[in-house]
Amino acid sequence: MRVVNMYAEVNSEICTGCKICEKVCPTLSIKIFGEKKEKRAVVDLNTCAGCGACVERCDFEGAIALKTLEESKIIGVDPRLVDEKEIAELCFEAKIHPEQIVCFCTGTRADEVAAAILLGATSPEEISIKTGVRTGCKVECIEPILRLLKAAGIEPKPVEKGWQWYGITPTVWDISEEIIQKYSARGFYFDEDKALLKKLLDSAK
Repeated sequence: MRVVNMYAEVNSEICTGCKICEKVCPTLSIKIFGEKKEKRAVVDLNTCAGCGACVERCDFEGAIALKTLEESKIIGVDPRLVDEKEIAELCFEAKIHPEQIVCFCTGTRADEVAAAILLGATSPEEISIKTGVRTGCKVECIEPILRLLKAAGIEPKPVEKGWQWYGITPTVWDISEEIIQKYSARGFYFDEDKALLKKLLDSAK
């Protein structure tokens, strides 16, 4: 869940339509419209989460700014809308505890992201729109989101390669037996780590 207090506003007199804001928006709330020199950014206030990524990355001072909403709004998915067992099964398949925080900036838990997926979200952007996840640093939470989507049998494709997508890095669950055998004698405790993580996951069953 995210409480949204701000929104992005474009100054059409300064905006050049360079597309940087469009590329970095985690909710795809900014689109460029117009022809040639008349291109300008337009913000969809229905999905804008006021995260400020557009303002931070814009190369033209004053072209876009955050403004305070007259009334705050809440973005979130109530996990209780989905069967608890279905959420747990999806999280376990992704090797993520349902109560694990997957977005530290917003405090969003895995069960909320799983609920969003089970309710129809099929991409990180759709999940961001529904839950507010990825509207902080946008770095740490993309991996668990992609893992949960993959666990649901969904292979999302970026709108355009490189737009705030950092991919999935290997975890202890992905390490091959060959690597485990090779490095266990050098002070790494892969099997012990996996056993501990499995115990944590089993505690939620």
